[in-house]
Amino acid sequence: MAALPPVADLPSLPTSALTTVLDLLFEPSPPLHTLSTPLLQSAAFPSYPALIAAIQTQLTALASSTSPDATATLSEILCAHPRLGEKKVDSEQSRAEQAQLNKGGQEEAEALAKLNREYEEVFPGLRYV
Repeated sequence: MAALPPVADLPSLPTSALTTVLDLLFEPSPPLHTLSTPLLQSAAFPSYPALIAAIQTQLTALASSTSPDATATLSEILCAHPRLGEKKVDSEQSRAEQAQLNKGGQEEAEALAKLNREYEEVFPGLRYV
């Protein structure tokens, strides 16, 4: 798994390196890149937990907004996480998580797929993670 650079280096890193940092901390998500890359470029953080808390504040602001665009952006960010039991995933961390889930048999895979469908019917636009 790729290593995170020192948090103090973030403001001086190129955008491509910052998107890699976001992808390691969260899931690959172009809307999250758009939302949070400016924050990483302009603010110094004492630690990665402090950075994550700042991004949480951004996401909470989206959740509190009445703007349909904010809701759509938040939904895209949340849906970047793969469904449980999915075979194709983008991030190393999710591949490791899914590998544990995929050790089960076909019956378990079918049960996860059913849970995913049921959850998404009740909560349209969200993923069962």
